[in-house]
Amino acid sequence: MEIGLGSGYQACILLELGAEVYSIERIKKLYDKTKTLLHKMGYYPYMFVGDGTLGLADFAPFDKILVTAAAPEIPQLLINQLKVGGILVVPVGNKDSQIMYKIIKTSEKDYTKEEFDYFRFVPLIGKEGWK
Repeated sequence: MEIGLGSGYQACILLELGAEVYSIERIKKLYDKTKTLLHKMGYYPYMFVGDGTLGLADFAPFDKILVTAAAPEIPQLLINQLKVGGILVVPVGNKDSQIMYKIIKTSEKDYTKEEFDYFRFVPLIGKEGWK
């Protein structure tokens, strides 16, 4: 699952790599434009308009979740939607600087986390993100 469809570039890369892609975009106008473009190019990820911070519980569990915006904290709702052994990659921090985290779900209740360098992403807006 990809949180933040945006232009669709990353979704296309993931599709080319053989992934089954579920992507959420919160901005309806951007979603509509990207969906039209991707279909013209022959790409058909599963695309949704909505609050990406809530994930897609109806389609869970996921092998991997990529978040393309900065969360104020590691989103527990997204961890809950991972398969055991699944991976969540998410930038976490304040609106100016974030640390990239790789979360691996080790059991239904536990996970490990690995920190990577500092980054700067747009804020993840939604119920479980920035207001």
